[in-house]
Amino acid sequence: MFRLHIDIPLDTDESTAAALSETIVAQLASNITPTLRDKGIAEVNYRLGNDEDRQKSNYLIKTESGHVANKKSRVIFA
Repeated sequence: MFRLHIDIPLDTDESTAAALSETIVAQLASNITPTLRDKGIAEVNYRLGNDEDRQKSNYLIKTESGHVANKKSRVIFA
């Protein structure tokens, strides 16, 4: 299966990058949801990564102790 990966460079400040990520994803979701549903795409996974972090961490999901998750965030179009 092929997957579309989009790499958008964001701010170096984590909180600013996280807020901008959520804005971008919300905007994309609201504008392309009907098109994606029509093409049979039910969900999109995404994550906020850091170039300095060699793991596939998602800085949008953090534990109470401040650790980041490896699980991707998801937008469901169903």
